[in-house]
Amino acid sequence: MIITEPKPFPSIIDSLKDQTKIFLVGCGECATICKTGGEPEILKMKEDLESQGKTVVGSCIPSAPCLAAKLKSELAKNMPALRQAEAVLVLSCGLGVQSFKDNDRLNLTVFPGCNTIFGAVMDAQGDFYEKCSLCGECVLDLTGGICPITLCAKGLLNGPCGGMNQGKCEVDKERDCAWVLIYKELEKKNKLASLKGIRAPKDFKKSARPHKLIMNK
Repeated sequence: MIITEPKPFPSIIDSLKDQTKIFLVGCGECATICKTGGEPEILKMKEDLESQGKTVVGSCIPSAPCLAAKLKSELAKNMPALRQAEAVLVLSCGLGVQSFKDNDRLNLTVFPGCNTIFGAVMDAQGDFYEKCSLCGECVLDLTGGICPITLCAKGLLNGPCGGMNQGKCEVDKERDCAWVLIYKELEKKNKLASLKGIRAPKDFKKSARPHKLIMNK
């Protein structure tokens, strides 16, 4: 799940200073769950924009704006409203914003309504936690399902740094040291022997951006 937060409204208004007629695009998945781009947020944004003299000509909430097929289907349904728009404000992560740009046939100016923060898992209480850095070289099989790249402040691959103190991180004293968590998890599974291996430095070419994956070869 991609976690977003709303951009400050004054910065949105500043971005839209040269546009009057706005079309709003939300997100039926991640941004809806984050409460940054679902129906309530679209309605609130419409109200706020109109209070500033803007005209909201229409809106849609694709189930997943980052998927071209789902986005294009919603845009097709709203083409009359889109033809009236001068700009589009997208309440989703940066992927949704760029997906709109890539699939827009009207060459509209597109603006983000959210800041993209991180990828996360959501627990049973509805709280979000970053646990994967999308590094392209997963080591979870060696570390008891706990990612040292993300959860260790220094991204260490071969155990804790010298600053670890009483199981806490040197960088953030309130946070458990990732490698202490890994040790305890492997100890429970009777797999501490796996810690004897030396991990080679990461191949950062695997996390070089931008990535692409061509599916139809």
